[in-house]
Amino acid sequence: MPVNKSNYERIQKELQAKAVTLVAVSKTKPVEDILELYELGHRDFGENYVQELADKQAQLPKDIRWHFIGHLQSNKVKYIAPFVHLIHGVDSFKLLQEIGKQAKKQNRIIDCLLQVYIAKEETKFGLDENELAEVLMSELVNARVCGLMGMASFSDDMELVRSEFRYLKTLFDKHAKPPTSNQALQILSMGMSSDYKIAVEEGSNMVRIGSLLFGERQKPV
Repeated sequence: MPVNKSNYERIQKELQAKAVTLVAVSKTKPVEDILELYELGHRDFGENYVQELADKQAQLPKDIRWHFIGHLQSNKVKYIAPFVHLIHGVDSFKLLQEIGKQAKKQNRIIDCLLQVYIAKEETKFGLDENELAEVLMSELVNARVCGLMGMASFSDDMELVRSEFRYLKTLFDKHAKPPTSNQALQILSMGMSSDYKIAVEEGSNMVRIGSLLFGERQKPV
C-alpha cells in the first residue's frame, strides 16, 4: 500500500503549527515506503525491532533520525548504539546504564525518553512515579534523559485516555527542571494514530503515527 501523502501533509501541517514532532512509525514497512516520505522532506522514523532497524539504517539515507520505539532488551542496545537518534521507552535504570555503556564505546551521547506506566493494562511497560523520581536523580554517563513517554490504555473511552495523558503531563511538569531532576526534560512523547489529537491537547510535543501514514500493518496469514 502506498504512503497516504494527503494524510501526511495534513497531519504534518497540523502538528508543525503546534511545534509537535511527528515520528513516522515505519515498522514492518518496506524501505520504498520510507523513501516516499523521505522525498517529501520527512526525517524522523520510528522502528520497534532492533534487527529491522539496523537493516533499514544500512540501506537508507544517513540523515534520517531513527527513533527506537519498541521494548528494548539490554543485550541488543549495542546494535543500534552507533546511530540511533532517540530511544523511547526506557523502563529501567539498568537499561539506561547499558545505553550509556554502549554510547561511551561509540564516543557519543544517546538521548533517551523514560517510559512511565500510565495505562490500565498489565501488558504495558514503564516506571511508576517513585521509580521515575529515583532515575531522574541518578548520575548518568553518555546517556541523556531528555523527556518522558507514555502509552495510554487501548480503549474507546477517550476520557480515560485523556486523563492518562494529563497525568503524564503533570509528572513532566513536575520534573522538567531541577531540583527534582538531574536532567533537562524537553520532550513529552505521547499519542499515536488513534489518540494523537487528544495527546497534543494535553501537552504532547512528539507523536508516533503509523497506520494513518502507511496504512494498517499486514497481518500474517
